[in-house]
Amino acid sequence: MRLFFAIIILFFSGSKCFSQKDTSAVLDAVMQLEKALVDKDTAHLSPLLHKDVAFGHSSGWVQTRKDILKDMLSGFLVYNRIDDKSVLIDVSKEKAIVKETVTVNGVRDGKPFELSLFIMEVWLQNKKGWQLYARQSTKLN
Repeated sequence: MRLFFAIIILFFSGSKCFSQKDTSAVLDAVMQLEKALVDKDTAHLSPLLHKDVAFGHSSGWVQTRKDILKDMLSGFLVYNRIDDKSVLIDVSKEKAIVKETVTVNGVRDGKPFELSLFIMEVWLQNKKGWQLYARQSTKLN
């Protein structure tokens, strides 16, 4: 259902979007990333993260690839749920910009949180497929 909703938004948004084929692979990578974070699935998460990824949180905290995987395995940061509200994707040949509004529920360092966020991501396409290169989130009211 989330995939259907995101595709509908892509077609009816005012943003410049290219063919569905171009955006669908990126959207699939975004959905896989979110699922892997919630499922604590490092086998599926690891190939989606670029070796030089900068994963910025709304608090100003920035994680590296190593940090993301370590914090997931240790339970320091747990995502219980990521609910997509809207997704816009702008794709060029080897990069994509994803703008997403989400609600995130989880636990960080033993403290529960629920946040509404605007997330901007940069994805790069290489021989490994689409990989997250940069992410920054901002709290919404």
